[in-house]
Amino acid sequence: MFSYILENHRGKAIGLLLGLIAGIMVISYGFWKTLFIFLCIIGGFLIGKAVDEQVDFDEWIKKVRGKQ
Repeated sequence: MFSYILENHRGKAIGLLLGLIAGIMVISYGFWKTLFIFLCIIGGFLIGKAVDEQVDFDEWIKKVRGKQ
């Protein structure tokens, strides 16, 4: 059953799991602490992605800030 859900409804299952985690975190830590945690996760993901793609840091900062 679990494999069927992942094969046919992957996006819904991931969204459900992320929503559950976010809800538990908001109840446990509060909105602002949860928002800070998610912002740190997103920032870490973006930095890790840049390292994996061997992006020049100066060019990456300019791209993020919208300056070319």
